[in-house]
Amino acid sequence: MTNRERALAVLNYKPYYRLPIVHFGFWPETLVKWADEGHITEEQARNWCDGTPIDKQIGDLLGFDFGWYNCFTHNSDLSPTFEPKVLKIHPDGSREVLSSIGVIELAKDNTVSIPAEIDHLLKDRASWEKHYLSKLQFSTERITGAFVNTGSEFLPFQKGGLDFLLREDRENVVGLHCGSLFGRIRNWLGVEGISYLYMDDESLFDEIIRVNADLCFECVKTVLKSGAKFDFAHFWEDICFKNGPLVIPSVFDAKVGPHYKRITDLVRSYGIQIVSLDCDGLIDSLIGTWFRNGVNTMFPIEVGTWNAEIRPWRDKYGTELRGVGGMNKTVFAYDMAAIDAEIERLRPLVELGGYIPCPDHRIAPDAKWDNVRYYCDKMRMIFH
Repeated sequence: MTNRERALAVLNYKPYYRLPIVHFGFWPETLVKWADEGHITEEQARNWCDGTPIDKQIGDLLGFDFGWYNCFTHNSDLSPTFEPKVLKIHPDGSREVLSSIGVIELAKDNTVSIPAEIDHLLKDRASWEKHYLSKLQFSTERITGAFVNTGSEFLPFQKGGLDFLLREDRENVVGLHCGSLFGRIRNWLGVEGISYLYMDDESLFDEIIRVNADLCFECVKTVLKSGAKFDFAHFWEDICFKNGPLVIPSVFDAKVGPHYKRITDLVRSYGIQIVSLDCDGLIDSLIGTWFRNGVNTMFPIEVGTWNAEIRPWRDKYGTELRGVGGMNKTVFAYDMAAIDAEIERLRPLVELGGYIPCPDHRIAPDAKWDNVRYYCDKMRMIFH
C-alpha cells in the first residue's frame, strides 16, 4: 500500500497494512541544532519546507513515512498585502513595525517568539472600507498564481501544477486548503479588537466574517471546478489557548458555523469525505460547531497541560469524528522510557480506528535526534 492508501484506509475505518508514521514538520531551530550535531546538512536545515524533497530526506533519516501537512493553498487572504515598514525605532533597538496584515508589532532582534501586538489598522467600518474590503475580492489570479507542491518541485497551478492534482496515483495525501473563517480575522483585529467589534458594531462583525467566507468559498469552488483531485479538505483557525477558545462558543456557532457548512457541503459534492481543521489549544467547546457543520477530523490535537486526546470526543460524537495528531511531542526531550510510555498511551487510541498519531505540533528544539528515531522505529514495530 502507498502512504496515501494507508492513511485514507485508517481514516475511513478500512483494513490497512501498517499504521503510517507521520509528522507535522519541525521548528527551524530544531533543524539548525540537528545540523550542528551532524545529523542533517546545513542546506537541509536552511531549505526545509513541508512536503518537499528535503522534508522527505529528513523524514526518511528519522524513520517517518511522510509529513502530514501538505495542502494546495490558494490565496484567500489579503491581496495585495500591506507593505511591511518600520514605523518607529526605540532606544533599545526594538522596532514598531507594520506587518503584512496591518498589525503594528514590536520587533526585537534574536527573538523567535510571536511579536507583541501594539495596534491594528482594522478598528471600525471606516478602516474596514479604506484598508481591507478591496483586498478581499475574488479573482482567478488567486488560484492561477498559486503554486502546487508536487513533492519534487513547486509548479504554478496553470503550468504543471494542475496536471499533478489531476492524478490519483500519488504516493502521499494532498489536501485542499479551504482558508480560515475566523482565525484570520482575529489576526487582523486582535483578540481585544474583535471582541469589542462584536459588541460595538455587530453588523460590521457579521460583514467581515461574510466577506472573508465568500472569498474562501469562491476560491474553493474555482479550484474544484478545475477537476483537481484532493484526499481531504482543510481549514486553519488557531482560535483557542490552554484554557479554552478566544471567542464565545455560542457566537462562533451562530456567526461562523453556517459558513463552514456551505464550504463543507461544496467539497463533499466533489467527493471529498475527509475535512480536517487545524486549531491549537483546548478546543472542546468548539468541536460541536465544527462537527455539526461538516468538519470531521481534528488536527493536531495538542496534548498540552489539559491532556487532550481523541477518546472523549469519540465518546461524544461517535466514529464520524476522526483525528490526526495527539502524540505528546515533549517526550522527545526526555528518554526512551518516556517515549515507551507515550506509545502505550497511544495504543488504545489507535485501536479506536479513524485516528493517526502525529506529534502534536512542529517538533521542538529540545527534541533529541535519537529519541525521534527510536519513536519511529517503535511505532513501526508495534503498529504493523
